[in-house]
Amino acid sequence: MPISDLPILSMLRTRMEWHQERQRVLAENVANADTPNYRARDLAPPNFEEALSGPSALALARTEPGHIAGAVADSHFASDRHLKYEVRPGGNAVNHEDEMMKVASNQMDFDAAADLYSRSLALIKVAVGSK
Repeated sequence: MPISDLPILSMLRTRMEWHQERQRVLAENVANADTPNYRARDLAPPNFEEALSGPSALALARTEPGHIAGAVADSHFASDRHLKYEVRPGGNAVNHEDEMMKVASNQMDFDAAADLYSRSLALIKVAVGSK
C-alpha cells in the first residue's frame, strides 16, 4: 500500500488543498471590495464523515465495565448559508475586517494541517527505519 493511500494522510492532503482554494476565494473577495453589487463568497468545508465511518473505521470498545461508553460525535461541516451582509450604497457587501479574519484563521488552520502531515510522514519514516 502506498503511503499516499493512508486515510489520515489523504484527508490531511485534501484539507490542505481546500485551505489553498479557500485562500484564493477569500483573496477574490478582498480584491473585489470596491466592485459594485459584489457579494463575498466562501467555501463549504470538506466532509470526511464517509471516510471516518467506512469499513476501515475504528470502533470504540468497552473492555471493562467501568469504562465510559464511546459515542460517535455528530459533527457535520455545514456552510453558513445565512451570511449577514452589510451592503454599502454601491451594492457591495465585502467587509474587509471579516475577510481578513477569515484569511488569518484559514492560514492558521492550513499551517496546523501541514504540520500534522509532516509529523505523520516523519513518524512513518521512523517506523520504517529511515531518517
